[in-house]
Amino acid sequence: MSRPDARAVAVLAALGALAPLVMLVVWRRQDLLGVVLALLCVLMTMVAGVAVSAARQVDDPEPADRSAAFGPPELMPYGIDADTLDALDPRDALRAVRDRRRGSDGLSGR
Repeated sequence: MSRPDARAVAVLAALGALAPLVMLVVWRRQDLLGVVLALLCVLMTMVAGVAVSAARQVDDPEPADRSAAFGPPELMPYGIDADTLDALDPRDALRAVRDRRRGSDGLSGR
């Protein structure tokens, strides 16, 4: 048996969420059955949302490799990426940026 399409799941879940919602509005139940209907409505709405997200993800093309899109590291400004800066202590990150600006001789390139 094949897996159903994400769009079909989204449509079925949306219809499945609409039915308990209509029952809640029409019957105006304020007992255990009303709570169960409300929870079922919330559950089906969540399934529909996830299915819509999955359908959008399938439609979007896979993003290219970020490193290839931005070029080699030697062409990147200062050669430090965001992950490296997050891993470093802020003082160490500033020191590394200053050291790269100065170059190998310790003098500023300005």
